[in-house]
Amino acid sequence: MQGYRIGIIGFGSIGKVHAWSYSALPYYYNPLPFNARVVAVATAHQHSADAAARVCGAERASTDFRDITEAADIDVVHICSPNDQHLPQLQSALSHNKHIYCDKPLLANWTEAVQLLPALAAHRGRFGVAFQIRFFPVVLRAAQLLSGGRLGRILSFRVSYLHSGSADPQAPARWKLTSAAGGGVIADLASHVGDLLAALGAEITELSAQSAISFATRPAADDPQQRVTIDAEDHVVALVRAAFGGAEPALGTIEATKIATGSEDELRLELHGTDGALRFNSMTPHWLELFDATRPDTPLGGERGWTRIDVGQRYPEPAAAFPGPKFAMGWVRCHLASIAEFLFALHHNRSHRPGIIEALWVQQLIETLQRSARLKQPRIPLTPSAIRDLLRDAVSADATEHA
Repeated sequence: MQGYRIGIIGFGSIGKVHAWSYSALPYYYNPLPFNARVVAVATAHQHSADAAARVCGAERASTDFRDITEAADIDVVHICSPNDQHLPQLQSALSHNKHIYCDKPLLANWTEAVQLLPALAAHRGRFGVAFQIRFFPVVLRAAQLLSGGRLGRILSFRVSYLHSGSADPQAPARWKLTSAAGGGVIADLASHVGDLLAALGAEITELSAQSAISFATRPAADDPQQRVTIDAEDHVVALVRAAFGGAEPALGTIEATKIATGSEDELRLELHGTDGALRFNSMTPHWLELFDATRPDTPLGGERGWTRIDVGQRYPEPAAAFPGPKFAMGWVRCHLASIAEFLFALHHNRSHRPGIIEALWVQQLIETLQRSARLKQPRIPLTPSAIRDLLRDAVSADATEHA
């Protein structure tokens, strides 16, 4: 049986989720047509690397990511480090043609993405990115309904991703609150919103964003007695035009915030079309709600109303019915589904999403939202086709340079 040896760089909460996914794969995908196990981890300090190796049963623990990206016995590299550390790690993994699964966003900024284009274009391994929201079963079902024209032409939409972690002014200034590290709520949460819309068949044609920094200073992460200036936004709202399925663009809003007091990890979606509407909330992921506007509304309301579809944990094959479709699911199950899709695509040598095109498209969407908010002007993001052109041009430029 084919085996894949996995190395994980970074073992914070996301690194742990990725490692857990490998331990859970045989239960949720049974029979599993390959073996995959974590054999190496790398973190900033030896004591944390040793602890991580004990947790996930890895054979090796290191403080140097190159012990993973350049190791001959590592097949798949997982990059789960802070955003501003991705570039050298990706450069090393790409140059050694490793299969790569990278946490979002791809890089700290679009400038780094442009720098990495030639290596990405030349890469011959498999590339995946952790946009796990699109792997909620309710999202998969919503995409099916939309692609089948169930809602008619989309007229309006609203997508919000709500956190409250920055609502406390005494919350420390960790890296996600610093722009130099690629922090800010646009990169952290709006990136998921952008990929969700893309997964539902939307193409953003124009946007106008405003952002805010709620507290000018916060306690330093390493010394709570010191105050440091905050330069990364914790709230963004954008007015957006997006075309669903090639139809006339609809007008909608996207919001991402970490100051939504009372929220924890709440993604809300509403889509309204000529023939109906869809909505869901990630805090109640069992149900997708559908409104059928074609049903009669007389007498006394007729048969119209919202229907809750019991999507539950109904994943398509090759997922196993474990623990069963009727049981409530959790956030980590979506990460597992995302990693499984990547691995099955690798094993069967087939295409998959989200990949490098989606990762680059979201990276430039982050840049477009940030620039729109900074300049207080509408902006037009690149299309996925334009991203493909950039990769093609990077190949041509690299070939010319080395001729």
